[in-house]
Amino acid sequence: MARCGGRATSRFNEEILTYPRKKVTTSAVWLCFCLLFPSAAEAGLYTASDQIVLLTPENVESVLINSTAAIVVEFYASWCGHCIAFSPFYKSLARDIKEWKPAVDLAAIDCAAEANRKVCTGFSIRGYPTLKFFHAYSEADSTGLAFKGFPRDVRGLRHMIIDKLETHEEPWPPACPPLEPISQAEIDSFFETNNVQHLALIFEDSKSYIGREVTLDLLQFENIAVRRVLSTEEGLVTKLGVTEFPSCYLYYPGGNFTRLKVTIEARTFYSFALQRLPGVVRSGKPPPDTNDSITNSTEEPWRPFNRSRVYMADLESALHYSLRVEVAAQTVFKGEALISLRKYIYVLAKYFPGRPVVMNLLQSVNSWLKNQTGSEVSYEAFKEILDNSAQAPDTALPEGVRWVGCQGSQPHLRRYPCGVWTLFHVLTVQAKNFGVSDSQEVLSAMRSYVHNFFGCRPCAEHFENMAKESLSEVNTLSSAVLWLWSRHNRVNNRLSGDLSEDPSFPKIQWPSPEMCSACHAVKDNGEHRWNHDQVLSFLLSYFSFKNILSDYLEDESQILANQREKHASQQLALEAQKRVERKAREALDSMTLPSPSQPVPEEEEEEEEEDGPQDETVTDEEEEGAEGAAAADEMEGKASESPPWAKSETEVGRGRRQANRKPSIVGMRMRDLQEDIVDLDSFVNQHYKAKALRVAASSRVKHRTLQRKVEQEPGPVFGLGMELDAGLGMVGLQPMEPDFELDEGQQRKRLQKRELAGQYFGEEAESSHRGRWMSVLSIGFSKVDISLCVILYFLSSMCLLAMYLFFKNRLRLRRAKVALP
Repeated sequence: MARCGGRATSRFNEEILTYPRKKVTTSAVWLCFCLLFPSAAEAGLYTASDQIVLLTPENVESVLINSTAAIVVEFYASWCGHCIAFSPFYKSLARDIKEWKPAVDLAAIDCAAEANRKVCTGFSIRGYPTLKFFHAYSEADSTGLAFKGFPRDVRGLRHMIIDKLETHEEPWPPACPPLEPISQAEIDSFFETNNVQHLALIFEDSKSYIGREVTLDLLQFENIAVRRVLSTEEGLVTKLGVTEFPSCYLYYPGGNFTRLKVTIEARTFYSFALQRLPGVVRSGKPPPDTNDSITNSTEEPWRPFNRSRVYMADLESALHYSLRVEVAAQTVFKGEALISLRKYIYVLAKYFPGRPVVMNLLQSVNSWLKNQTGSEVSYEAFKEILDNSAQAPDTALPEGVRWVGCQGSQPHLRRYPCGVWTLFHVLTVQAKNFGVSDSQEVLSAMRSYVHNFFGCRPCAEHFENMAKESLSEVNTLSSAVLWLWSRHNRVNNRLSGDLSEDPSFPKIQWPSPEMCSACHAVKDNGEHRWNHDQVLSFLLSYFSFKNILSDYLEDESQILANQREKHASQQLALEAQKRVERKAREALDSMTLPSPSQPVPEEEEEEEEEDGPQDETVTDEEEEGAEGAAAADEMEGKASESPPWAKSETEVGRGRRQANRKPSIVGMRMRDLQEDIVDLDSFVNQHYKAKALRVAASSRVKHRTLQRKVEQEPGPVFGLGMELDAGLGMVGLQPMEPDFELDEGQQRKRLQKRELAGQYFGEEAESSHRGRWMSVLSIGFSKVDISLCVILYFLSSMCLLAMYLFFKNRLRLRRAKVALP
């Protein structure tokens, strides 16, 4: 069993540490632990966010064997306490030498994972942690060179790697520049063999590593070369007048030179200053465009801005995109997502330093979310509140994005990620100024938002890894501000040189020495360090409400006008959609109504009761059923190839052909349409379908009642003109032809059937002594209709009388006032 803290872990000497033999019971306990908790071993101490190559049996050969770069590998066990304590230094080392990757890279493998044990055994690993150096182009049987007694600090580890590189055997890593000191003769002929714009000479003592470190730091940059000059090179030191070590000079063709101006003579300051020289660009990146009138492919004009200020346009653009685009990816919020949304909106409503209209909107959304007691909320309902569908006054969130400080040289660079970082920096500073008790309130909301809604899932995973690592250590509002700043710098370090980096806005450790020189300092050993007090002061000032500019913002009145216009257009579109849906629903309902050619079941029973085979009787019965169905079909606007009443007459075999004949009620026929009469059937079908459907069900009962009234009253008979508005229940009367007669027996038989139908619907025949004019007036109206009309006329009369008395008294009082002396 491999030992934790064996020979490779001794930091004081190279002796092999011995340990007493463990009892068998102890070994059994460890074995049971590994079997019961395999996930702990598989998880490991490092993730892809740490910029460390994670080795597995599948990739170990491709990474270590025949590689163009030298590889430093840590063999560790995830349960080893020494390995856990060393992991922060190894992560920091990976970030520190990130620019060295073409020449040297870092890797790690968890030997506690059962799948990796064979790999670790093959490399002769017997203790944890073990660091091994693999040369470039290592062969398959190479087991690497072990670091003996390696230190537990980044600086010492960095120096050990440089020592291994300098003693590297051939072949040399192709991407690694020369690390040995340069001579006067080499400098004189340098520009003849190298096509670079700048030659940086770092003068230092023989024991200093600054020159070699800066050389590797500039490894990924073009148009510049860095060389180390020892203080013992007297001719060159005298020629350039060097008096301080270390110091950096820029040497040009023809022997011209100038000293590089930096705040502190240290590695970090040299690297930063050299990377910002004119013409110096990262390999594979286009040179930054310094033109102030940059236009990208979206043809948006470049908006000049002050890099030392924050712009409200960026904050509002980030709000718009997060709430209307990112959050909209989920149609329903429930569980963790709903909690995350509530926390996010609450923090925005509490700390966002926005304009009144935006703050009113955030407060409205926050109140609405608090009142939602259900277990889930739909985005459609959320969006109605977000878009202020209720039209609350002075409440709106501008739509669209208008990037200023976060604009990129290309449409796909910076923008929303920059806006999100800026937004949460502002919120942490606002919380600090408010002096709230919960130091993690903003960071917790940001963490849950990124985890649930941020569209870049690898980015969300990286942020979650950082939060798991150290967010629990935040216990003050100041530490919350600094935690977010340090994690932002860590992300910048990981993404520097990535395809997502904007060449016009390189990802650096921010703030730069140019923005805040007091934020940077060095340790006694020359290592860079951050002055956290000065950094906190800078952050509180930079992200304060007073430092936010309102340039390029859309006017509030225009925002509200646009919102009202959008709301009105949405209402019109909604009404149009409802009309279409209603028509479709009515068309579907019309298909379920009885067919005109089929009599209703009630009339089928009546037909069964008729035993006589007399043609005229059958014809009348079928005609009556067909007329009821045809009237309903006509009112609901359903077009047919041939009139239904024509089909009915054909089936009973009438001798006459009556094309386009209107439906007739028994004893009454329709007069043919004249040319000067408008056919309102099509008008009814198009505009009064809903009314027609309500009338269709009761039309047959009304028609039968009308027939009884007319047949019981002797005298002239009137025909019904169906051209008038069927939705109002009104019909017109036309005199019938005088030769229309019915057999007395047939009339008696039909009268009996109609009385039965009238009893079924709760109606009785009108008494025969009522006059003809009353029958005419009651056509199409029920008793309830007449009662309502009488009540309405009565109320109208009372209102008119009251108005008359009021104005009469008012006029009398006015005349009395005029008459007074």
